[in-house]
Amino acid sequence: MSRELIAVIDQIGREKGIDKAKVIGAVEAALQTAAKKRFGQSENIQVQIDQKTGEISVVSLKTIVDTVTNPKSEISIQEARRVDSEAEVGDEIGAVIEMDELGRIAAQTAKQVICQKVREAEWEAVQREYATRTGDLINGIILGQERRNYLVDLGKTEAVLPAQEQIPRETYRRGDRIKAYLLEVRRTPKDVQVVLSRTHPHFVAKLFELEVPEVSEKIVEIKGIVREPGDRTKIAVASRDKAVDPVGACVGIKGSRVQAVVRELRGEKIDIIAWTTDPRVFIAEALNPASIEKVGIDEEKKSALVVVADSQLSLAIGKNGQNVRLAARLTGWKIDIISATEYEKEKAERDKEIKAALAEEAEAQREEEAARAQREAVGSLGEQDTEAQPAQPEPQ
Repeated sequence: MSRELIAVIDQIGREKGIDKAKVIGAVEAALQTAAKKRFGQSENIQVQIDQKTGEISVVSLKTIVDTVTNPKSEISIQEARRVDSEAEVGDEIGAVIEMDELGRIAAQTAKQVICQKVREAEWEAVQREYATRTGDLINGIILGQERRNYLVDLGKTEAVLPAQEQIPRETYRRGDRIKAYLLEVRRTPKDVQVVLSRTHPHFVAKLFELEVPEVSEKIVEIKGIVREPGDRTKIAVASRDKAVDPVGACVGIKGSRVQAVVRELRGEKIDIIAWTTDPRVFIAEALNPASIEKVGIDEEKKSALVVVADSQLSLAIGKNGQNVRLAARLTGWKIDIISATEYEKEKAERDKEIKAALAEEAEAQREEEAARAQREAVGSLGEQDTEAQPAQPEPQ
């Protein structure tokens, strides 16, 4: 029995990656629980397992006293000296409990506690290992589907790919290999859940790290990434080395690198944009694949007006506004797009309004000058009449 117990503990430790001492501690706690259930909770029972031989010792400890008031935890000095002639009041003396005395119910309790302790130790091992890998790219094998969530075998544990973290229209079968982003390690009362994602923007960033050495070596930096999973991703990149073209490095020879990422994303379109501090240039680049004619910005409101050729308007806006929406999220600017014809029409109307306003202002100025001239003329005539009037003789 003892040798078998150590063999089982060693096996659990190897298969589950759990420290042997923790498993032995769990078994000791289980046996202590079982013994207290059999002999009473007030009993001071100690259980020890020899890690080498597997020998189990179950001892009921009692305090030596002159007068016994609680027989379950105390023993008289006289009885103690029958066992040990050197026993003194205040010491503790133990009585060995045979394992056979624990009984069937106690053994069942021990088994349950062992299982629970082993599960807890396994959860801690999983949490300790995978919590440090949050944000990493993970490889796994599909085990099956449960309530639209895929279960993924990671080797030492199972992970879950929730429905909301799956790329739309993407399906898997049992045994399929899968790459995913380790989103979080979540502790629940029942277990530890490793949660994966294939919709997170950083999943695309990790795929580029895998395919593009310049990204993994930090020569090319991903400055921003936005995504609508299953449809389109926009990624802004910059180079720390002037000799390295960041966009070219990510695209690869004949598009080999970016195509590898696109295949993993099941055909999702990817726009790679050169990051710049000039907002006009950055906004124009972010609206790829459309060609931009003019970009005007209002820095105070952080809004931009973009002018495109009539033929490029639908491309710049994108299906259901997707292209301009992603560009706005990537740049952080509010973007309005108009066609060149609309822009020229609005410009002509503005010019007409400005000319009309200038004409009105000029007319008002002329009228004001004419009125002022008239007032000056009237004032001048009044002065002349005063000078021409003869002096009246004084009365006699």
